Amino acid sequence: MNAYDTDDEKVEALKSWWKENGVSILGGLAIGLAAVFGWRAWVDHREDQAQQASSAFEQLVATVETGNTEAARTQAALLLEKHGSSAYGALTNLMLARVEMAAKQPQAARKALEQAMAQAPDPGLARVAALRLARLLMAQGEMDAAATLIAQQDQGQAFKGDFAALRGDLALAAGRIAEARASYDQALALGATNAALLQLKVENLPPAT
Repeated sequence: MNAYDTDDEKVEALKSWWKENGVSILGGLAIGLAAVFGWRAWVDHREDQAQQASSAFEQLVATVETGNTEAARTQAALLLEKHGSSAYGALTNLMLARVEMAAKQPQAARKALEQAMAQAPDPGLARVAALRLARLLMAQGEMDAAATLIAQQDQGQAFKGDFAALRGDLALAAGRIAEARASYDQALALGATNAALLQLKVENLPPAT
């Protein structure tokens, strides 16, 4: 067998192999390319959606600051419709609750805060919504519901001072002065927000009986 025969046999063998396997190779390559480009398209879509949600939320915040209740409600509803399943769903409901409280619609605000808690992508954001909802419940005289909510949500290190402050408010409302003082002191020690207001509450507590 000379070199020409060997090369010829190699060519024929290659042709035969390609005839048997070429279609599957091309198919696999096509699937691989489709997967790569499909993934890229999906990533681009997600990034585009995130950018749209961010822009819409910034517009909502600006509208809320103007005090235009109806415009804020409309923008919030549209944002929730398009991006409610993202983290912006919870943030939007927090803003909507603020709008409804300013409009003296506590039930609508309560619904928005409950939605924010359910949609929150992390426990920290859920606790922010819980703190605001607990304050709303207390303002509505639903002390037992507020106490239950606080007990359920005060499970981590985030906002422990703020939860302690709310327990102090509950104790004070019930006339348990010593308990209120202890809770306020704990809240201050844990770095609760509005420390100056908390200090005033402590200084103005009546003597414990």
